[in-house]
Amino acid sequence: MAGRISSLLQPARIALQLRGTDRPAVLEELAQLVAGHPDITDFTGFHAALLARDQLDTTCLGNGIALPHARTSHVKRIVLAVGRRDQGIPFDASGEIVRLWFMLGTPKSQPGDYLAIVSTLCKLLRAPADRAALLDAPTPEAFLAALVAIETRLGL
Repeated sequence: MAGRISSLLQPARIALQLRGTDRPAVLEELAQLVAGHPDITDFTGFHAALLARDQLDTTCLGNGIALPHARTSHVKRIVLAVGRRDQGIPFDASGEIVRLWFMLGTPKSQPGDYLAIVSTLCKLLRAPADRAALLDAPTPEAFLAALVAIETRLGL
């Protein structure tokens, strides 16, 4: 796994004004952020795996954050995209309003990488001030800079 979450992101894979008003629409927008990613060997297969995983159980972490993900053979290395919707949407039956999504694709052969990323994301998103910095970032570049600042402060 990469040392930092920020090393997995590029501004082009950060959408700060998602248009979707329900979970399926948001998942579609997030998936499109990684269409053409060089580490996805089969986008259709990856997308299908993402949707199938989403049907199994909620990927809501709480605090307005969700982690839709797929562990699949259609990914060579970890891929990550981030989306934000200021108004938020109800994400599951719990009624949790989600405003920030971290969509993750990991190789099926590397379950440890998936667990390491989830653990790191939980550390990065634990403090309300850190979540606020990501929710308030005006541009993808500012979002990435805020993420780097959080990682640095936490020693990640």
